Amino acid sequence: MITFITAILLLVVGYFTYGKFVERVFVTDRKRPTPAFTMRDDVDYLPMNSARNSLIQLLNIAGVGPIFGPILGALYGPVAFLWIVIGCIFAGAVHDYLTGMISIRNHGAHLPQLAGKFLGKTMKHVVNGFAVLLLLLVGTVFVTSPAALLQSMTPFSLTLIIGAIFAYYLLATLLPIDKIIGRIYPYFGALLLISAAGIGIGLVVTGAPIPELSLQNMHPEGAPIFPLLFLTISCGALSGFHATQTPIISRTTENEDNGRKIFYGMMIAEGIIAMIWAAAAMSLFHGDHSLSAVLAAGGPAAVVSEVSISMLGAIGGTLAILGVIVLPITSGDTAFRSARMIIADYLKIDQKPLVKRLMVAAPLFVASYALTHIDFTLLWRYFSWANQTTAVIALWVGTMYLVLARKPHLITSIPAVFMTMATFTYLAYAPIGFGLSLQVSYVVAALGTLLCIALFMKRVRRLSGGIFAVDEPAQPPRDSLKGSELSTAN
Repeated sequence: MITFITAILLLVVGYFTYGKFVERVFVTDRKRPTPAFTMRDDVDYLPMNSARNSLIQLLNIAGVGPIFGPILGALYGPVAFLWIVIGCIFAGAVHDYLTGMISIRNHGAHLPQLAGKFLGKTMKHVVNGFAVLLLLLVGTVFVTSPAALLQSMTPFSLTLIIGAIFAYYLLATLLPIDKIIGRIYPYFGALLLISAAGIGIGLVVTGAPIPELSLQNMHPEGAPIFPLLFLTISCGALSGFHATQTPIISRTTENEDNGRKIFYGMMIAEGIIAMIWAAAAMSLFHGDHSLSAVLAAGGPAAVVSEVSISMLGAIGGTLAILGVIVLPITSGDTAFRSARMIIADYLKIDQKPLVKRLMVAAPLFVASYALTHIDFTLLWRYFSWANQTTAVIALWVGTMYLVLARKPHLITSIPAVFMTMATFTYLAYAPIGFGLSLQVSYVVAALGTLLCIALFMKRVRRLSGGIFAVDEPAQPPRDSLKGSELSTAN
């Protein structure tokens, strides 16, 4: 219990200390007009207050990641607590903050545009396809997983529930962000926070048997901590999915001083949620219903049900489960919205007319509906790797920004190098990758990481030798489209 409470306190302290340090490194400018005003179209670009933006950001990035990931990561034991705390404060929150702030400084650009500007045109095309595929997979799974949970709690058929979720997603993708998302997310956010707080308080009050800190690997199958833990627990520590969601709110942020609360702060909040569920899962290590047994019987969803009802009773447990259902729905809708915006930016399609929004969104929903009817389990196994690879790209973008702006870059370059090594090791070692031995995988990953560093340094030399503006002018040309190219020195 001491480890659990200390970890929560460290996350809170991290926001007020390291979060403030990162903000000072970036150097915000409260008087600089944000894209919410300079590019206002009352669809994707419009100003909203920091409280609303914060709740939307939290629900955008959360999904089931900070619950299911930590539950699976809990199999490794209390060492998972270290990754959640250290990863969240020094990697995940920095990743989210810089992605959001660099986006604000570049007219609300999404990750493919930022990758193109800072890492080269080739990376723009690669990341664009990568991001759209990732979002399509996320959106599809976040239709089927909440639908299955709702079916178990209601008399409605799975087909009807899936149809209703798709209908909601379509509206949330097409309508201006303040019409649906901006109005209902505060209520969904309250449900999420209340359910997480209820579980957390229940753990403390009941004196749940949460193990204390240990570096021992307690995984029942002896799976290696590195790299598997760092890809199993992504949301709640570091997640590339956030890099696809954060620019949504960079287009609605009123001023740059709100960034630490919205981007860094909400990642810390997600880390706290992850800590609560990891601790709850670890409390099931012993007894007739051990964590591994519950996971084998029904997966992470069964752990959620077991913990919620045992901690909060039937009514409270049901509310907690509803909070878990809300998470994928509120990330699924913005996954499709983000995919629409990325494609529109890439193809330079103005998104103010509704018909053009529908033109971009319709193929996404057709493809997603088709995916719900086929078995793409093998493809989805690559999600963890794809997710953290996206985070690596975003961290290298942030590092390039800081290097060229002559600001301390170790806040991003250290986690970028570490996670580059982790993702390469996973790809070499995992059965869905090359299936090499762990020792050989380390060597391959080290060589791949060194190659990435060399390519990065080559790009730094190239951009440093010419005129390169890390920040776009606050006021874009009047005749520019929302998806216009950012200035680069390629």
